[in-house]
Amino acid sequence: MGWELQRSLAGLGDVVATNRREFDLCDSNAIRRTVRKTNPAIIVNAAAYTAVDNAESEPDIAMQVNAIAPGILAEEAKRLGALLVHYSTDYVFDGSKKSPYKEEDAPNPLSVYGRSKLEGEQAIAASKCRYLIFRTSWVYGSRGRNFLLTILRAAREKPELRVVDDQFGAPTSSSAIADATARVLQLRAAQGLYHMTAGGQTSWFGFAQTILRKAAISTPVAPISSDQYPAKATRPRNSVLDNSLLKETFGMSLPDWESQLEQVMAQVLARQID
Repeated sequence: MGWELQRSLAGLGDVVATNRREFDLCDSNAIRRTVRKTNPAIIVNAAAYTAVDNAESEPDIAMQVNAIAPGILAEEAKRLGALLVHYSTDYVFDGSKKSPYKEEDAPNPLSVYGRSKLEGEQAIAASKCRYLIFRTSWVYGSRGRNFLLTILRAAREKPELRVVDDQFGAPTSSSAIADATARVLQLRAAQGLYHMTAGGQTSWFGFAQTILRKAAISTPVAPISSDQYPAKATRPRNSVLDNSLLKETFGMSLPDWESQLEQVMAQVLARQID
């Protein structure tokens, strides 16, 4: 997300990008010091503790990065009169709803990760700063560590893949999120909490199948249930978010998930050729 936001926001003004070494979200004093030194008009927080299973045994770190740090950023944004842009997750819901989740649906996270992200949302709202929170889901891209690159690597190393087929969501590319963020900021429109995901839906199994088909990789993929895939953290079965408020407010919607995958796969294949 950070790399994509550097690209998409470059045309809106001077972008000061930091890395973990320069801006450690586990160091509250460093957060305040860096924000005050930079004196930004807009703070975009693309960082998060996203190791969902590890968070079960590292709750303090997850809470520091996903809940306490965003709260501090919000306090500093309030002090400066700056706008805070923050990204949250479908994991704030328990997945029991049969239809896509709306912004006003009651959160009920099943995991430490989900709880930490929800507390981050709540801390930002409580600060009374100007903010935009975008809940997204199943984020992937051509860089970093994510489901797409994991599947491509595993398909070349294993004779068969086994992927969960009873969890549903909308795979959303980091580039699409970054581009949509830039468009929203250009509009200088309403603030608040919005869902921002790709159109359509699939399962992790369906996502994996489509990735391999588009990559022309013949490794077989077998569907399994969540119960057959041992994990420390419980995932919501339904992670599909309703994006209608984003469209109503900003007149925009993200492309469907297969169209996004086409674009990202082209980037991945181009990098492999280079």
